[in-house]
Amino acid sequence: MSVTTRFAPSPTGRIHVGNIRTALHNWLFARQQGGRFLLRIDDTDRERSEERFVEAIRNDLTWLGLDWDGEERQSARFAAYEARFDALRQSGRLYPCYETPQELDLKRKIQLGRGLPPVYDRSALQLTDAERARLESEGVRPHWRFRLDHDAPIAWHDLIRGDQRFDPKLMSDPVVRRADGSWLYLLPSVIDDIDLGITHVVRGEDHVSNTAAQVQMFEALGATPPGFAHEALLTGAEGKLSKRLGATDVDHWRETGIEPLALAAKLARIGTSLAVEPVAAMEKLIDSFDFATFGRAPARFDEAELARLNAQTVHLLRFDQVRDRLPAGMNARAWEAVRPNLERVADAADWWAVVEGPVSATIDDQDRGYLQQAADAAGEIDWGGDPWHALTGLLKERTGRKGKPLFLPLRRALTGRDHGPDMAALLPLIGRERALERLAAAHG
Repeated sequence: MSVTTRFAPSPTGRIHVGNIRTALHNWLFARQQGGRFLLRIDDTDRERSEERFVEAIRNDLTWLGLDWDGEERQSARFAAYEARFDALRQSGRLYPCYETPQELDLKRKIQLGRGLPPVYDRSALQLTDAERARLESEGVRPHWRFRLDHDAPIAWHDLIRGDQRFDPKLMSDPVVRRADGSWLYLLPSVIDDIDLGITHVVRGEDHVSNTAAQVQMFEALGATPPGFAHEALLTGAEGKLSKRLGATDVDHWRETGIEPLALAAKLARIGTSLAVEPVAAMEKLIDSFDFATFGRAPARFDEAELARLNAQTVHLLRFDQVRDRLPAGMNARAWEAVRPNLERVADAADWWAVVEGPVSATIDDQDRGYLQQAADAAGEIDWGGDPWHALTGLLKERTGRKGKPLFLPLRRALTGRDHGPDMAALLPLIGRERALERLAAAHG
């Protein structure tokens, strides 16, 4: 069986960190199994769906490195939904209901007050044809429910949660279509999964009860349900997924300098037994993906940890992966020199400015004579090899300095900073002429 997964966002807003995690896990599993990953735009809500969000979803997935093998729009599939709806209605698995939201809310409150589960009482099934005709003649339009089969428990083996079992008698028959004719999520999703050949659905554990109802929908339509994997939800550092983090879209990560690979490495493994570690390519995440490593506890998403992971990821990136984001003139040698000191790729521009100059250095008075000697020595050494060690070796011999008194004044004079990339890598980039100018200016 060829594996086919899907990501099914609604274009009513931007995708956020929880959506990204769902998309990523579906993509990783499909790629690991040599299967297909589909993008399904759930745009049945015509009032709230916007084309700009469809385009944003595509752009965000592309930035994350998640390619897809096909795209479907639910708004183009209404005829398929109507056909299956009619078939289920004729078989008795769908039935019309006429209660108002207020009436349903009152029923739930009464049940809860009696200590009973707030399950729909199926009173609409007791209506006669004449009663239904009267209600509709009065302008009451029905909403439609899927009639669950109460004769057998609903069971499936979840790839993360293990064996699942639901008693349909304790579940309300789910509403699948509103009185205005618009669709709710459950039935169209099942129809799409059947028609698109979806073999596995990876989603949050908040969908488990939906899955129980959908299992019967698949069976009522003569189809085998896909494999399901319900993963624990994300929480923030404070113990729950904050509204801010839940509303954070991809632009936030892009603008703060987070690498797609860092975000993917974080979301691929939090909540699993695998270590969250930096990767230089998606292949490592694909190869290690395994539902057996997923835990049941909520997965903790910490932005501070992501920032540290991002710096580690930047340190792994090759020049060809960042070339287009570096300042003009910065080559592979320069990238490799400054890369270990970066937290974000954008920070490379700061160090390239140090290389090209000018720099402003604060020099202690007791070091000015030493820097005069440094300027003289810099004019004598061979710049074709390893000028830093040639310079410091000559100065150590002439001045007797060693350690910090030897190195720090030179770094300050040459870069204007007390810390930074390895000077052995940085000094050749600065070059002989600029180095002589800076040392001369420093001993002033």
